[in-house]
Amino acid sequence: MKFIRTLGFAAATLIVSTGVQAEQKFINVLTGGTSGVYYPMGVALSKLYGEALPNAKISVQSTKASAENVNLLQAGRGEVAFALGDTVSNAYKGVEEAGFKKPLTKLRALGAIYPNYIQIVASKESGIKTLADLKGKRISVGAPKSGTELNARALFKAAGMSYEDFAKTEYLPFGESVELMKNRQLDATLQSAGLGVASLRDLSSAIEIVVVSIPADVVEKVGDPAYAAEAIPANTYTGQTEDVPTAAVRNILVTHEDVDADAVYAMTKAMFTHMDQMVAAHASAKGITLEGAAKALPLPLHPGAERYYREAGVLK
Repeated sequence: MKFIRTLGFAAATLIVSTGVQAEQKFINVLTGGTSGVYYPMGVALSKLYGEALPNAKISVQSTKASAENVNLLQAGRGEVAFALGDTVSNAYKGVEEAGFKKPLTKLRALGAIYPNYIQIVASKESGIKTLADLKGKRISVGAPKSGTELNARALFKAAGMSYEDFAKTEYLPFGESVELMKNRQLDATLQSAGLGVASLRDLSSAIEIVVVSIPADVVEKVGDPAYAAEAIPANTYTGQTEDVPTAAVRNILVTHEDVDADAVYAMTKAMFTHMDQMVAAHASAKGITLEGAAKALPLPLHPGAERYYREAGVLK
């Protein structure tokens, strides 16, 4: 009995001395398609996490993005994920119309990050210039029930349109949508991503494009506070010479309640103290601010993240 107690004391000492590494052995970062923004940012985060948690096994997983990511987190098949704010809100509340049959109550926020811009890009030869011009055309709206596709449904509904208005609706990831447009098999693609997303840069360098405007009144009619009227700055893509009005939705970095609080604290701190590495991975990271990270979140903060924000002075 004395020997067993000694072992127990030794194990407890090991946990205390090794800290978060003893508690959190695996960190799987859930991202999106490799031609999007989530993936390169996830790779950058994984490197920072590896330095902050040297005894943890860090991995990066390419997924179908927001909706799949939050479901994987709820099931304990990931520790950190990128997701659109409206998807996170719908998941936490269990909005069945958005594909969530019950609330995903294990989800917790690491913090709000950069905004996704909902970017509708058409080939110039299609003749599409406005939202109304999309009627009777061939369009890709993102993977089924992905954050991008949920954005598409919401915006087209606000504009008085539906998928039935299109000649063809494809449910494809960014890279595949672009390849079909290059081959003249699609007229337009809707992509919810950070500015300068690789897929659309690739498209604009291959063919002449038109970035379709989403007017502010349409954004307002969505009726969801997660959506804000913004603009895609001129020259974001080749041939786009003017600012283009559109909608933006904040992204949330999400975790779940079973991830160790010390590990979440270390991961949150690692990102905000190495923002230069995040910006080097993708320019969209310029939209991440410590001041805005804990504001107006659609779900509770993880205690580990909350501790860091209080320490940093952005939460009282």
